[in-house]
Amino acid sequence: MFLHYLELAWRNTLAAKGLSALMVMALALGIGACMTTLTVYHVLSGDPIPAKSARLFNVQLDASDIVSWKAGEEPNFDLSRYDATALLRDKKALRQAMSSGFNTAVGLPDAQTKPIFSSVRMTSADFFAMFDAPWQYGGGWSAADDEGEARVAVISASLNEKLFGGGNSLGKEVIVRGQPLRIVGVLKPWKVQPHFWDLTLGSYTETEDFYLPFSTAMLLKMGHWGNMNCWAKGANGGTSLDLNASCSWIQYWVEFAKPEEAAAYRDYLVAYSEAQRKAGRYERPTNVRLRNVMDWLGAQKVLPADVRLQTWLAFGFLAVCVVNMVGLLLAKTLRRSGEIGVRRALGATRGDIFKQFVVEAGLLGLAGALLGLLFAQGGLWLVRQSPNDYAKLAELDASMLALTLGLALLASLLAGLLPAWRAALVTPAVQLKVQ
Repeated sequence: MFLHYLELAWRNTLAAKGLSALMVMALALGIGACMTTLTVYHVLSGDPIPAKSARLFNVQLDASDIVSWKAGEEPNFDLSRYDATALLRDKKALRQAMSSGFNTAVGLPDAQTKPIFSSVRMTSADFFAMFDAPWQYGGGWSAADDEGEARVAVISASLNEKLFGGGNSLGKEVIVRGQPLRIVGVLKPWKVQPHFWDLTLGSYTETEDFYLPFSTAMLLKMGHWGNMNCWAKGANGGTSLDLNASCSWIQYWVEFAKPEEAAAYRDYLVAYSEAQRKAGRYERPTNVRLRNVMDWLGAQKVLPADVRLQTWLAFGFLAVCVVNMVGLLLAKTLRRSGEIGVRRALGATRGDIFKQFVVEAGLLGLAGALLGLLFAQGGLWLVRQSPNDYAKLAELDASMLALTLGLALLASLLAGLLPAWRAALVTPAVQLKVQ
């Protein structure tokens, strides 16, 4: 019976080509606008590490001075080197990593290969296991390498290709700031968006190309790029990276076996802060923050407010398109009252008429979905041309493709309910008399 309804729907659609095309176009515009903004929202609000996001926590301590303090405000964005080193030494979590970023040229000992300017992350040994880094060759360094200021490094697959033409480069040396470092690991292509472990360099920057022990970077005086907040005497000359400098610039993350362990770690942070206040290092009242990945991204407003607003506006536009489609379907139904009366007189039930018109709305919805998909692809292409740092991520994946089709069919079916119900109420005797 469904095939019969589908055949009738196809014939009636062709019989009113102009009106049908107008309905398909209205629905397609609404679907295209809605799926463009919804795809961007989906990409930007996604969980960057779903297997672990509930067990990874960012640490904030309020070590700044009292001069500009306001009750209830957020602590410093990052940690000072002294605090990060102390927390790392205490090892109160399953894993813990301190890190910061900078950029530098990476070359080869032969001096013939042109050095490549690369994004760099100086960090500690747990970083790779904590953030599920994928390995192509080798692995990360050990905690002993951190303590021994080992001259080792990990490089990305992209940098490995540029320097060595790909392949296994373990044990080879690279030159950074005139110093040789031995490669102990090569990562597979690794895309993590947003770049949650360090938002100071941009929420949607690419993962780094070069990694080395934090202690080694400090020994070699390799510098720092990104956010830095100094107070009191901490910003004098070139002392801002020193161990005892009053400057916060290091990102600190911890991993727990279970999310419930975060409460005990927070108590440890409170006790640590109180101890630092008694020692005279901290001036402000104790104010710690311990947030998991998604809470951290929410607190830092990584999802732009205009994207959320645009999504709501797009859904509003889709609602207007659906209302217009309802009106057009009602007009089309009234024009076919005579046909409906004849069908009823020949034995069709109200249920048969209702089903026929719902199938017809669904057929229009399918056509609107396909055209709306093209509009959505065009809208996403325009988004990718924008200067926003997240623009390159605007791609329609399989889940959003399925959602596009489902949303179009749902919208068309909802739009077809009232016209179908109105068609089912047509009285055959009145229509036959008129005819």
